[in-house]
Amino acid sequence: MNLTELPYRTLAIVRGTDRDAALRTVLTLAEEGITAAEVSLTTPDALWVITRARRELGPRATLGAGTVLTGEDAARAADAGASFLVTPGLGEDLRRSPTPELPLLIGALTPSEVITATENGALAVKLFPASLGGPGYLKALRDPFPTVPFLPVGGIDAASALGYLAAGAVAVGVGSPLVGDAAGGGDLDALRERVARWRTALTEEVAA
Repeated sequence: MNLTELPYRTLAIVRGTDRDAALRTVLTLAEEGITAAEVSLTTPDALWVITRARRELGPRATLGAGTVLTGEDAARAADAGASFLVTPGLGEDLRRSPTPELPLLIGALTPSEVITATENGALAVKLFPASLGGPGYLKALRDPFPTVPFLPVGGIDAASALGYLAAGAVAVGVGSPLVGDAAGGGDLDALRERVARWRTALTEEVAA
């Protein structure tokens, strides 16, 4: 899994209140070119969503589970067809995860947490919540950690996404500014319009 090759350097975060709407959201995002998505385990029947999306999108889909907190979460997500796992942090139970084959995006904010994430094999450090420091904080972190791949998440819109990518992020994770209310039953045409605007905004930076 190469995060720099994600379309538009974007990982969509689907966190909804309705399983069918969440599934439709994942599939619509893929249809519109945002083919990398994580389904938060806080979504009702999230594992069902992952299983059905995997069936629809095939084995090569970049489809993961988010808000993974425990080793049991990780194992169940792997069984459902997730190809990567995203955590808000790293607890002791998750360090003993029985799914070492799945890439981990481990949440961290402070330098000590960044070190812990990298020591535990993170494919990338999920800088969360990124909005606390903005692109300037990412730039400051990259001074002592120039080789660590960072993926900022939290409060990111198209304008700040460009700032993070310019500061050296490998990709960005984006939730409501892109997904909106679609995963709760909102209008899919409105979702398609947001995706179109996102693609336009990100194309220049990704092509650079």
